[in-house]
Amino acid sequence: MSGAQQLPLFDDEEEIIQEEEPGGAPLHPGSPLWKAIEVYEQHLTLGGYSPYTIASFRSDLNLLGVFARPETPIGEFSTQRLNDFLHWLLVERDAPCSPKSYARRVTTLKCFFKFLYENNAIGHDPADAVIQQSVASPLPVILYPGEIRQVLGVAQGIRADPNKPDARPFLLVTLLLQTGVKKGECMGIHPGHIDRSNPSEPVLAIRYDNPRQRYKERKLRLAPEWLGVLDEYMAQYNPPDKLFNCTARYLEYVLADLTTAAGLEKRLSFEMLRWTCAVTDYVNDVDPERLRQKLGLSRISWRETFEKIQKLAGEAL
Repeated sequence: MSGAQQLPLFDDEEEIIQEEEPGGAPLHPGSPLWKAIEVYEQHLTLGGYSPYTIASFRSDLNLLGVFARPETPIGEFSTQRLNDFLHWLLVERDAPCSPKSYARRVTTLKCFFKFLYENNAIGHDPADAVIQQSVASPLPVILYPGEIRQVLGVAQGIRADPNKPDARPFLLVTLLLQTGVKKGECMGIHPGHIDRSNPSEPVLAIRYDNPRQRYKERKLRLAPEWLGVLDEYMAQYNPPDKLFNCTARYLEYVLADLTTAAGLEKRLSFEMLRWTCAVTDYVNDVDPERLRQKLGLSRISWRETFEKIQKLAGEAL
């Protein structure tokens, strides 16, 4: 992915009013970074941004605080200092910075300092001219057909265990391989979102509570035989509300256990299964536009995603 592309982490800013520090004082060039972060987080919360977006914003700007100290006055940040920060992220910090994370952090800086400038908290926007450094984006890791069979075989064995049958691993993996839903979408599924009025063509509705994300809502077809696995799972776990009444981290452990049991060198993840679903559909001649809609992607983000899908499909054949 070219570093010249700015990821759409945040939507276009709406009309902004003069923001104030906690306690009632307007932000100004001498306000410390940590106070400005608090004010901006309040702005995003009131603006209806998702908790995931806000958490990403705070994480990124906390790193700026680590680099420049939280007490640094916001008026002291220059374009050069922000470029030094980005260089530190890529080269000097003792932690890897993926291309996706780097691009998101550039976007965070631009949105944050634009907000401060438009609220007259600073006299100029130092992030407007930060260097968009090019960082090569590696191809995602997927499962190949033989590996898919290995994983499904292990999950089926756990499902049919005579001592303690557990349908959850098989239900989870087959759901992700069929639908390609994201982790957050998976955790938001309720049993009522599954329409089985026509058992030969069951449908999963992906829904969002946040109005800003309603455009991602869609309906996805499920295999009719999957309903039998669902019934087993519901009888075993009887979830009171959401389909998976546990944390996302716990389901990641379920996938990790399948990785070990299947003897894979790759580590199963929600993202890997989503990409595997996309590549499998492409190889099976699913129309690219239908595939884009299935994955819930905008046309802008689809361009790069589709290029990767094509490359991965070429390797899988």
